[in-house]
Amino acid sequence: MPRALLSVSDKSGIVEFARALAARGYEIVSTGGTARALAAAGVPVTSVSSVTNFPEMMDGRVKTLHPRIHAGILARRSHADDRRALAEHDIEPIDVVAVNLYPFEETARKPDVEFAELVEQIDIGGPSMVRAAAKNFHDVLVVVDPKRYGDVLDELARPGGPTPAFRFELAVDAFAHTSAYDAAITGALAAFTSADGTFVRAAAPEGREAYEFTIDKLRDLRYGENPHQHASLWQPRDSEIGLTFVQGKELSYTNLLDLEAASRIVADFREPAAAVIKHTNPCGAATGEAIADAYVRARDADAQSAFGGIVGLNRPIDVAAAEAIVSTFIEAVVAPGVAAEARPVLARKDKMRVVVFAPDRSHGDPSWWTREMRSSFGGLLIQDRDRVDEATDPWPSGDFPKVVSRRAPTADEWVALRFAWRICAHVKSNAVIFTDSRRTLAVGAGQMSRVDAVSVAVTKAHAMNVPLQGSAAASDAFFPFRDGVDAIARAGATAIVQPGGSVRDADAIAAADEHGVAMVLTGRRHFRH
Repeated sequence: MPRALLSVSDKSGIVEFARALAARGYEIVSTGGTARALAAAGVPVTSVSSVTNFPEMMDGRVKTLHPRIHAGILARRSHADDRRALAEHDIEPIDVVAVNLYPFEETARKPDVEFAELVEQIDIGGPSMVRAAAKNFHDVLVVVDPKRYGDVLDELARPGGPTPAFRFELAVDAFAHTSAYDAAITGALAAFTSADGTFVRAAAPEGREAYEFTIDKLRDLRYGENPHQHASLWQPRDSEIGLTFVQGKELSYTNLLDLEAASRIVADFREPAAAVIKHTNPCGAATGEAIADAYVRARDADAQSAFGGIVGLNRPIDVAAAEAIVSTFIEAVVAPGVAAEARPVLARKDKMRVVVFAPDRSHGDPSWWTREMRSSFGGLLIQDRDRVDEATDPWPSGDFPKVVSRRAPTADEWVALRFAWRICAHVKSNAVIFTDSRRTLAVGAGQMSRVDAVSVAVTKAHAMNVPLQGSAAASDAFFPFRDGVDAIARAGATAIVQPGGSVRDADAIAAADEHGVAMVLTGRRHFRH
């Protein structure tokens, strides 16, 4: 009789898997909580203690670390000596090992976890069984991911049984699983230091900093930045990135960059907000009473550029928003959800990509959402994600932002300045943008000087016949000379927000005063490269 050993922390699907194996004639051997769960579901199960003739001990620390288990896993069926050893010691071979490990990573993510609790979540027997089974993959199927149970059952049903390629694939997955587990332990324990036998959290000592993580491929992409470049999407093993692909053509590398840029913008707004992205820059962004209203405002801010754009919303797509989206050509849209009744509307544009981005923020932002990484010279650059925290609450807030001009902003200008500042932070540098209180009017992105950025924005506004008189302007960094302020004032803006910090701040302020423009300083730069 073939034998399967099941010992899992994540019990998703384990009862169904065990029942299917039993129906195929497998004897099910199990431990602790897994054995109890199977027995409660009516699945015949043999305890590990019955196999080893030795009780589980030390609060479960020792249960599968026994020759009757590991010899059964490691025995090579093609080796006569291995077969004789099994017979001599009356050991039955084990043909399937389904194991996933103690929830160490989940425990380590608890902000106040005690050192002793963390140590108890270091699995010993589990990784040993996984590694043993993976080493002997020619004879043993090892499965560490509940999502693969169906694949295992399908392969077992094949004439001739599982292919060598499938066995090897599972083995590679298994070694990746234990490798990531060990890396997680290393990273978590490195955050502790010992003082008089007491272990407490501490910063990593100078020279010992390490950042270890494992990523898994989610899917291949349509192509990279260009069709001749291969690309794929990966995610950290310790968390889900929260993307669900609802409909449409395969995504490309640039689609995902634009979708992420759209999500970043609308995430900075509590009110319904929408952004339309081209090449990671907003060609339009707006707020509204409802999400459909916000989208239409954002689209119409630059309708020509919005054609074929990427849309980001911070509210689920309802029918009204879906109708507005499908009324023009949009490449892709990302939102925190899609109403059931909106899906048939979106499906009219069956090639349009629809992506739901809904990360689990029940314990705050996931770690991958608080950091950014990119390659450089074959190495890795890591930085904190930029946030426009200083604009979370309405302006002015006490003495912030600092009014440096003779004239203070009006109530309407304060609202527009805050809106402009939140959008400008997401525009590629050098950036100067013009807005009213609820939508962008003109965007000058990615220029070599601030004067150039103003010129691009003004040219765009004139081409669209959009008046800038009475608008607010935002600059993502300080004005090194007064010429940028002069250009903004000539364009018609009556209020400017900028970080300040230039040695020529006095010149920029003097220019604002000469033009009767209100100017406020945030003291915080928002370059985006």
